[in-house]
Amino acid sequence: MAFKTLDDLSDLAGKRVLVRVDLNVPMDGGRVTDTTRIERVLPTIRELSEKGAKVVLLAHFGRPKGERVAEMSLAPVAPAVADLLGKPVAFANDCIGPAAADAIAALPDGGVLLLENTRYHKGEEKNDPEFAKALAANGDIYVNDAFSAAHRAHGSTEGIAKLLPAYAGRTMQAELEALGSALGEPVRPVLAVVGGAKVSSKIDLLENLVSKVDMLVIGGGMANTFLAAKGVDVGKSLCEHDLADTARKIMVAAEAANCEIVLPDDAIVAKEFKAGADNETVSLDAIPADGMILDVGKASITTVKSKIDAARTLVWNGPLGAFEIAPFDIATVAAAQHAAENTKAGKLNSVAGGGDTVAALNHAGAADSFSYVSTAGGAFLEWLEGKELPGVKALEG
Repeated sequence: MAFKTLDDLSDLAGKRVLVRVDLNVPMDGGRVTDTTRIERVLPTIRELSEKGAKVVLLAHFGRPKGERVAEMSLAPVAPAVADLLGKPVAFANDCIGPAAADAIAALPDGGVLLLENTRYHKGEEKNDPEFAKALAANGDIYVNDAFSAAHRAHGSTEGIAKLLPAYAGRTMQAELEALGSALGEPVRPVLAVVGGAKVSSKIDLLENLVSKVDMLVIGGGMANTFLAAKGVDVGKSLCEHDLADTARKIMVAAEAANCEIVLPDDAIVAKEFKAGADNETVSLDAIPADGMILDVGKASITTVKSKIDAARTLVWNGPLGAFEIAPFDIATVAAAQHAAENTKAGKLNSVAGGGDTVAALNHAGAADSFSYVSTAGGAFLEWLEGKELPGVKALEG
């Protein structure tokens, strides 16, 4: 993928650089409660500021649907950015028009300004050309550092990139390079670990992966659907029995692509889903009629570890069991820690992403040891599904 980065920029002093960032952060009582997304974009903001650019931040917050919703203002986020950045961050109460233009004109070289929620305008989500022009009028250069919004063809992610010289910020660059190393031109063998509750939400992902990877471990509730499709009685386990044909088609496609699908060898079952519930490890032919599969057992863990050992590249999305409640987190934690150890030893390039995935890896204490962990959610999933991301496509060339 050919895209320009900050390395391709020079003579930035006094230039107005519009930087699309993701500041859609959790708030409570007007305070930011999780600064992860802010921290991710600091390197780009700092680098541009240090080179004398006027750094103008574009971002959305919530879903105001083209209206001014006071609770969705970015005003309370500006102080949080300033605290982490270690320098003042000005705020303008609009992202286009005189309010934005005046605030940018007052900005010193190296100064940082946050503009109000782009989604206060209907033209943002409609990718209206006139709205994109109004955004572009306030900048000389456009930098996209919000991979998490790259799957949306919005005014501030796609439309504006056609009107100004466009570059990838450091976070976007790191994400694209990590994803390229995982599925673009990976070192083989490639292993994908895909878990989660339902096959229905990941059909496109599975269909794409079987043509790209050498081994595919399927876990979580999804695995139950595949086991049922193979004739295993899964009792009262979470299972989409109506997707048995879909599961079988995916298994046939995997065989044709020479991709090994790895399903559980055994299961940890319980009669209720609660912390500390009585449970037992059973073979797949001994799942009680009133039992629920909530994790996989030691035999399955051993198998997954052996596949991790055989792999040189790992793509991970979703847990292997109901990791939110002990003791049904054992398999996810064991596999994540094993992947982390192999990564630290230089044996594995490990790339992970998706909401539950980040939580699971953090729970296992393994996230910091993976090669790359994406916080992008929907954009990461669409990339795994092989879909073109408009915000990324707009940076090519």
